[in-house]
Amino acid sequence: MTDAGSPPDRAHSNPQYDAGSFRDPSSRVWRDGDHIRRGLDATAAADFEKVAASRFFTAAMADGSVVGTRTVEGASPDGREWAAVLEHDRIPVITYAHEWSFSMLQDAALLTLRLVRAAIDEDITTKDATAYNVQFVGARPVFIDVPSFEPYRAGEAWWGYRQFCQMFLFPLMFTAYKDLPHQPWMRGAVDGITPEHARRVLEGRRAGHKGFLSHVWLHAKADAKFTDSSADTVDEMKKAGYKKELYVATIDRLLKLVEGLEWGRSESTWGDYSQRGHYQSKELLLKADFVRRVVGQTHRGQVWDIGANDGMFSRIAADHSDMVLAMDADDLVVDRLYRELRADGTTGILPMYTNFADPSPGIGWNGTERPPLPARSQPDLVLALAVIHHLALTHNVPTAAILDNFASLDSEVVLEIPTENDQMVKTLMRHKRAGTHDAYTLEAIESQIADRFEARSREELPGGSRVIFHLTPRE
Repeated sequence: MTDAGSPPDRAHSNPQYDAGSFRDPSSRVWRDGDHIRRGLDATAAADFEKVAASRFFTAAMADGSVVGTRTVEGASPDGREWAAVLEHDRIPVITYAHEWSFSMLQDAALLTLRLVRAAIDEDITTKDATAYNVQFVGARPVFIDVPSFEPYRAGEAWWGYRQFCQMFLFPLMFTAYKDLPHQPWMRGAVDGITPEHARRVLEGRRAGHKGFLSHVWLHAKADAKFTDSSADTVDEMKKAGYKKELYVATIDRLLKLVEGLEWGRSESTWGDYSQRGHYQSKELLLKADFVRRVVGQTHRGQVWDIGANDGMFSRIAADHSDMVLAMDADDLVVDRLYRELRADGTTGILPMYTNFADPSPGIGWNGTERPPLPARSQPDLVLALAVIHHLALTHNVPTAAILDNFASLDSEVVLEIPTENDQMVKTLMRHKRAGTHDAYTLEAIESQIADRFEARSREELPGGSRVIFHLTPRE
């Protein structure tokens, strides 16, 4: 499945195939202005006609589980005559599994399984089950790879089983059973975690790991026998007289297993940071008022909230924008925020696991199949509230380089600077070699700001150790 995920104002005026749209030869995705189009060959078009007529697909589109889709007329980028052209509702921001929290990945997995389970009752299946088939509109997962659905052929097992394990089940097991974050594993391999790697990580205390024997150990053994081929496995099952009832039972067992997985961790580096004990109540209110004044000046398409934590400022920005990306480098914090937004039914805030000091690179074929965030999202406003000192003092990124990065986004910035007199800054400095960060001073940073931005407003918070700016890039 593809993304079609570059921001609108970075899209070319001429239609172009999406860089990730090549793995399924029966269809290709392209953008035509703000329209997301998909061409289908004759086989895929015939399959879609059957799928679109089903009750399950109609219901899934109606409740938003599947992306809005319709048949249209449209020329392809290379002039190819497709048998049918679909248009999909546009996903505001494309994200990937290595940017999701545990609960986000779990909800995406459950959406995939529930759709497959509903589809098989009408003899429809999916040809794959990659995590790239699912996107989030705020805190709501949406299935976007419509041509993944196809008529079920008697005697076949689920073609998507291996992918589901590699891109959903194994990463969830890593976190639930071993408290290992899934994000580095998913970022490191575009196809997810192999059965053999999962076996090596999860093999200890085998009896305590639900699903280990059937979905990990036996899967790894089957891999050793059939090497790399899902087709071999499906063919063997077909020859053995595989029944549809076994297909249904497999999906039902996976549903029960995934629903039961839990992440037991309750503490993390910033898990209790939402108490904001380093702020006086008056100081926090004035900071919120400053942000509210800036975001209230005009409606914005996308806002990045870097270091969003409990989402306090993301919620303020959401009142005056189409979508807020609430980014944080603490996976537990992101998970808590997601669950709160899910409970609220919020669709205007998208939580993301993002370490701004080590952001997601382009991965997959040619490094462009799954592009980095700036190729998928163009912010109109960046909230950088109390993050510059962490980037500079924890990650040793020069403040000039941090400001260069913000300036490269070509957006307005609300920047909070904890000065050298701030208690948190002093705490971070305490663990550094003397003289390493002598350049971290308000005077030096303000000088660097002046070289790159116009300061539309500046306010010193009551404690005297934090200053907040509203900045616009210099022409």
